[in-house]
Amino acid sequence: MTATAPATARSAVHAEGVWKIFNEGQPGEVTALQDVTLDVAEGEFVSLIGPSGCGKSTLLRVIADLTHATRGDMQVAGLSAAQARQEQKYGMAFQQAALFDWRTVRRNVELPLELQGWDKARRSARAMELLEMVQLADFADHRPWELSGGMQQRVAIARSLAVDPPLLLMDEPFGALDEMTRERMQNELLRIRRETGKSIIFVTHSIPEAVYLSDRVVVMSPRPGRITEIVPISLGERTEDTREAEEFYAGVTAVREALRGHPHDGSSVRARVGEV
Repeated sequence: MTATAPATARSAVHAEGVWKIFNEGQPGEVTALQDVTLDVAEGEFVSLIGPSGCGKSTLLRVIADLTHATRGDMQVAGLSAAQARQEQKYGMAFQQAALFDWRTVRRNVELPLELQGWDKARRSARAMELLEMVQLADFADHRPWELSGGMQQRVAIARSLAVDPPLLLMDEPFGALDEMTRERMQNELLRIRRETGKSIIFVTHSIPEAVYLSDRVVVMSPRPGRITEIVPISLGERTEDTREAEEFYAGVTAVREALRGHPHDGSSVRARVGEV
């Protein structure tokens, strides 16, 4: 089976027959990913959802070249995953903001630029530009521990965008936040996406979050992780009323049924693997 974006779109990510087997041929062998094929178009927001241990984060790590596929082909922005990592074609944000408490907020955002050898004035200007975008410029000289959890995640997102990568990989970045903060962060992320045009691949356990944020929701099976269904979401511009809309509830139902292994009847909100 294939799971592709529209044929006319260029791929931000192209995975073809990707397997990930830990300890292959040894005691304790575990197949984490099985024959995963997926295209993510440039500028698209795709969420990965599935039961715990299904390989969502492993797939993200294979895309990022933090672990290598056992078999299959993984390309990012038309390059091999290894090349894309070396050329910093993606930024990454995790569930924990992973900021350095001894550095100011600005200097945390500057870190990728510092590693690239940017001079002090240039990286400071870029960091302030990004802090303006995430609406934290007034906190540039604060330490991370002086910020709330949501503010820390906004700093982490700014840092992930420092080198202006075309792709943002996000592994449950809002999972530890309270519900109100989480909803605000979802809207913040959508605003950043509108302003930057980034492609985003987002791992979550929350069905409503996946539906609210995404153009498509990729549903994965229990281990070994396979793509079992792709649910396209057509909600238009998200507003305060989106979460009360019939289309939103239809999307949530479609994803929930797909996770249960029961294809949803609503053809307007569902596409089986290979039908997109």
